[in-house]
Amino acid sequence: MRPGTTRTRILGIGLGALLVLAVAVVVAWATHREAAPSAAAVPPEWQRPAVTAADLVQRSGVKLVRVAVTGGGGLIDVRFQVVDPDKAASLHQPRTPPAVVDERTGLVVHDLLMNHSHTGPMKPAQTYYLVFENPGGWVRSGSQVSVLLGDAQVDHVVVA
Repeated sequence: MRPGTTRTRILGIGLGALLVLAVAVVVAWATHREAAPSAAAVPPEWQRPAVTAADLVQRSGVKLVRVAVTGGGGLIDVRFQVVDPDKAASLHQPRTPPAVVDERTGLVVHDLLMNHSHTGPMKPAQTYYLVFENPGGWVRSGSQVSVLLGDAQVDHVVVA
C-alpha cells in the first residue's frame, strides 16, 4: 500500500458524508419552504368584517373564550360563549362557516374534526366549542390568528 492512501480515503469519505448532509439539509429546507402557505393564498370568500373581541358579541352574538392548540398540536380548540342565541345561529350558516386563519402564514384552518357541528338552538350563557384539524401543525401555541365566527372576524388572537 502506498503511503498517504489511507489518509486520502478517510478524507474522501469525510468530504462525501459532508456533501450528502449538505444536500439533505437543502432539500429539507426547500421542501418545508414550498409547503408553507402564503398570506396571498387566503381566498376572498373567507374575509369578514374585522371587529374587536367585545364587538363580536354585538355582531355574532358570542363571546370568544379561548383558542388553544390541543391533540399534540394536531387540533385547534375554539371556545365561545353564547350571549345572543339568535345572532349565534349564524355561526353554522353555509355562507359564513367558522374558521381560524394563521396571521403569519395566511393558512385558513376550516376543517372541523370529524365534521362535527352544533345542531339545534343555542342556549344563552352556554359555552360551546369547535375543534378544527390543524394540518401540519402550522398553528402553534403563541401564534396570532384571526377567528372567523358568523359574519365577523377577530384579529390578533393569541393561541394558548
